[in-house]
Amino acid sequence: MTSSASAGDKEQPLIQHLLELRTRIIRSTVVILIVFAGLFYFSSDIYEFISQPLRVYLPEGTSMIATDVASPFLAPFKLTLVLSLFIAIPYILHQIWAFISPGLYKHEKRLAIPLLVASVLLFYSGMAFAYFVVFPLVFGFFTSIGPESVAVMTDINSYLNFILKLFFAFGLAFEIPVATVLLIWSGVSDVDSLAKKRPYVIVGCFVLGMLLTPPDVISQTLLAGPMWLLFEMGILFARLTPSISAKQTETD
Repeated sequence: MTSSASAGDKEQPLIQHLLELRTRIIRSTVVILIVFAGLFYFSSDIYEFISQPLRVYLPEGTSMIATDVASPFLAPFKLTLVLSLFIAIPYILHQIWAFISPGLYKHEKRLAIPLLVASVLLFYSGMAFAYFVVFPLVFGFFTSIGPESVAVMTDINSYLNFILKLFFAFGLAFEIPVATVLLIWSGVSDVDSLAKKRPYVIVGCFVLGMLLTPPDVISQTLLAGPMWLLFEMGILFARLTPSISAKQTETD
């Protein structure tokens, strides 16, 4: 009888955790839909803004085209939905934090909150870097090297898939300082060990740049360079943060 009661007590917290997880997922989904509902009216304007880095380099008399019947509706719709997800990221991370924070120690919470804030800011910074720096260079290069007899008229859906891939790639790449700090703080590695692996990290950055970006040298280099610098930033931050060093010492 006692063992049955004990098993029931163990199952109950698991069910409660699953119910809480479901609630937080539903909340996050509702927030994304609310943001989407507010932005949908401006979906065409949003696409115009996102396509500006390419349109400024299109030859005079040409424009972007839609090769599928539903593309004029689906492309802005998809872009607005993804943008709603990006805008809701702070709230989604807040829900994740609220779910896992009860199981963390005080010193872990003190480190986790700055990392959550930094991860949001770095992700947005990566997207901004892609839009304002990478896109003009890449599209300027692509539109200038084509044969003169070929008119550049990019399909709106193909363009959207291209830029979303770059947004995700640069947004995730800019999370490297957070990943570096977490590796050190969790005891998986240490500052000196990561610093010694710098040559391998540089090669890995260029390999990831090749895999995450379209097959052109410009976007690959523009992703690999910041990835390496952000890795160095994570190493520097780990050296200057006493709580991380203390955690690393305890692990050792």
